[in-house]
Amino acid sequence: MAEETNPLQELLIDELKDLYSAENQIIKALPKMAKGATSPELKRAFERHLEETRRQVARLDQIGKELETKLTGKKCKGMEGLIEEGREILEEDMDENAVDAGLIGAAQKVEHYEIAGYGTARTHAELLGYPRIAKLLQQTLDEEGATDQKLTALAESIINVQAIEA
Repeated sequence: MAEETNPLQELLIDELKDLYSAENQIIKALPKMAKGATSPELKRAFERHLEETRRQVARLDQIGKELETKLTGKKCKGMEGLIEEGREILEEDMDENAVDAGLIGAAQKVEHYEIAGYGTARTHAELLGYPRIAKLLQQTLDEEGATDQKLTALAESIINVQAIEA
């Protein structure tokens, strides 16, 4: 990275630190969500996304090395709030099918937060002339979008239907 940073570079690094914190919070939350889900399909979806999230953190580590900066040291308060909402669903006294439907909604809020963050960071990386970093961010952005679509399909085909019929 250039010796002198401009405001957009500083913003990009701040965004990457936020995403790094968010992904690490998700790594801690996903096993609890998988444990709290009753649908086998939803449990599997959370377990698969945990592995994917670990790869996304490794990708962010790679980006940090390329920018010669550590991405640790920031707490993503937005993700903290979204994860807390998911935890509240697990504590609700409601039908297990409704809990699963609520968990999908909470997970999709997380995905949408990440989609916004990765899209912004990718655009800033492109503007700053970091095509390799932009490509890595786009790869994660594509994965987050695919996860969101899988959750929608799971909700519409199984989970929400079971919650209605409960």
